[in-house]
Amino acid sequence: MAENKQPVIFKDPDKLIDFVIEKVGKDITFGTQLGLGKPNNIMNALYRRAKQDPSVKLRIITALSLEPPTWSSDLERRMLEPIRERLWGGYVELEYAADARKQTLPPNVEVSEFFYKAGAFMNNAHMQQNYISTNYTMAARDVVDNGMNVAGALLGQQVIDGQLKYSMGCNGDTAMDAIDLMKLREQKDGKPTLTLGEINSNLPFMYGDAVGDPSLLDAVLENPEIESRLFNVPREPVVTADYMIGVNASTLLKDDGTLQVGIGSLGDAVAYGLICRHHNNQEYKSVVENSGVLGYSKELIEEWGGLEPFDKGLYGSTEMFVDGFLQLYKKDIMRRRCYDNIHIQRLVNDDVIKNGVVTAEALDALLANKSIHRKMKKHEFDMLVEFGVLKDGLVYDNGFILDGDNRYSADFNDSANIKAVAANCMGSKLKHGYWIHAGFYVGPEDFYESVRAMSDEERRLINMTSVLNVNQLYANNKYISQDLKILHRKNGRFINAGLMATLTGAVVSDALENGKVVSGVGGQYNFVAHSQILDDGRGILMIRSTRGEGKGAVSNIVFNYGHTTVPRHLRDIIVTEYGIADIRGKSDKEIAARMINIADSRFQEGLLAKAKAAGKVPESYVIPDRFRNNTPEKLEKILAPVRAKGLFPAFPFGSDFTPDEIVLGKALRTFKAVAQESKLTVVKALASSWFKPAPENAVKYLERMKLDKPENNKEKLMQKIVVNALKMTSAI
Repeated sequence: MAENKQPVIFKDPDKLIDFVIEKVGKDITFGTQLGLGKPNNIMNALYRRAKQDPSVKLRIITALSLEPPTWSSDLERRMLEPIRERLWGGYVELEYAADARKQTLPPNVEVSEFFYKAGAFMNNAHMQQNYISTNYTMAARDVVDNGMNVAGALLGQQVIDGQLKYSMGCNGDTAMDAIDLMKLREQKDGKPTLTLGEINSNLPFMYGDAVGDPSLLDAVLENPEIESRLFNVPREPVVTADYMIGVNASTLLKDDGTLQVGIGSLGDAVAYGLICRHHNNQEYKSVVENSGVLGYSKELIEEWGGLEPFDKGLYGSTEMFVDGFLQLYKKDIMRRRCYDNIHIQRLVNDDVIKNGVVTAEALDALLANKSIHRKMKKHEFDMLVEFGVLKDGLVYDNGFILDGDNRYSADFNDSANIKAVAANCMGSKLKHGYWIHAGFYVGPEDFYESVRAMSDEERRLINMTSVLNVNQLYANNKYISQDLKILHRKNGRFINAGLMATLTGAVVSDALENGKVVSGVGGQYNFVAHSQILDDGRGILMIRSTRGEGKGAVSNIVFNYGHTTVPRHLRDIIVTEYGIADIRGKSDKEIAARMINIADSRFQEGLLAKAKAAGKVPESYVIPDRFRNNTPEKLEKILAPVRAKGLFPAFPFGSDFTPDEIVLGKALRTFKAVAQESKLTVVKALASSWFKPAPENAVKYLERMKLDKPENNKEKLMQKIVVNALKMTSAI
């Protein structure tokens, strides 16, 4: 597209779709970002057109099509309906996503995604068959290779220095790269393509690489009357097992290091663990010591992590800018700054510039590093002014630095010139530093509110960029070099979650052994690769040791499995609620023993027997006594003293749910688990309470569910279910 060409602006999404069909025809492959970055109004108009006109062939390629929760029973409706209206009222729902979930897509529409909401499409033939497995850094390539001829993105807009700018900042992840690749494909094969944008004023305008000129777009939908509310992702409760996983992982972070972590309760647990380490250090250390992890991981923690508060702080290099990072920023832990210039970053990493304060030593170091010539060039001068090494207001003129009426030679072969410039021309603080580079964001409502409330200056400390920048190290001149990425990722700790782990160190994260896709690979492999390449990097995969409740509990530490996401040869560190297994470079017998040590004790002997039967562990091996008490009860005892002080609450960063909804949610989940384990138990409980009046202390919960005055037997049954569920959790 010509540099000065401006997009066509539409208010009516249907007219925009007319424009699309006029330009590219009726065979449309629409590619768009995962999660929040979708242009919902454009996609709905396009999908409706395809439903109305069977001659339109539409393929949608994306990931994480966000939907508000739905219900499958009247009891669920009573719980969810008020929450849905409160949290998602005003959100423009994706019509294709609803039909894909209900398996009612028309035959001329196909939906392919490369990452699902966990478990959302386990029994959905269309979505299972059209899933595209790819690493996140290859998603843009793969979408274009699948024929994308229309790209769509959600945009923020702002006038900067008198020029209108668009930001793909909620999903800079793949959009910019996919658009570039699509345009290259258009030049190669001559088939027309379009880039579409949808303005949403609710989006915080994010800076960094995601900011671009309007000329990037062919057409833009701009209509405040139909703008969608941003999708709200409520925080999940953080249970005891999650907290212990988070604490264990938090011991592996070094001060002056780099953090990557994702969304959900485990990510929140890691963030909370780091906050406790920094602000409640005595209580934090007591949890670590009482857990026993120092007894067998002390050397690992001393070499690769720490237990002390953060002095220099952390920096984030992550595909997801999630609420946990924002909480760490608010708590003054994300204090390390990185710069998109290798010469400046080297000064910071070498401690020539400390806490961003510029001194004369910086000029000597730049010359010693050969970052600037002895006869400084204009582009070198401009770089030093841009980043604050030299002060604002200076002018470069044919080998001289002008400071008002003062004139200094930029020939640094003369030591007197160096001294004069150092004494009179140096800046005071570095500029253009970032505390995080991230690909996309999504979160709860107050996350968006907090980011919107930031000043432009504060938001400029966040660089929303491509996954090619944050998820991989390999040289990519469009953004920054491999060498600079390595400097950024100093002491990198790349923390992700998995579903299961084997006794050989492989991890299952995206699918089952029968081929059914649970979620997707996403960026997990990319960050695992980081940990293998960086000399001071480690990859940490968090695994809940079990799933299910009571008699239905099963181990997530397994002997082997028919599908893996991270192969055994890329093993590094596995963390469960019961400890840390450092398995990088270890032999099979060592790995098996260490994995069994951090498994739930209910399953340890069975795992050991399988390992011995396969000849992977010596027959004489016995599980050490200190690992034989890995039980949920033990974990509760560890956290009880600090919980008594108000630490480690169910929702450490707040909740969108009311206190009564939190109680009801826990109670109904417990009732469901008990019913799955023993239907007879719940039938007896319901029968024994049938003719009894509802307890007084249950009334407020029944009023919330509109079951305080049941009008028929169906409502009376639901009332008794709620009452018994509350009793099971001791809420009444």
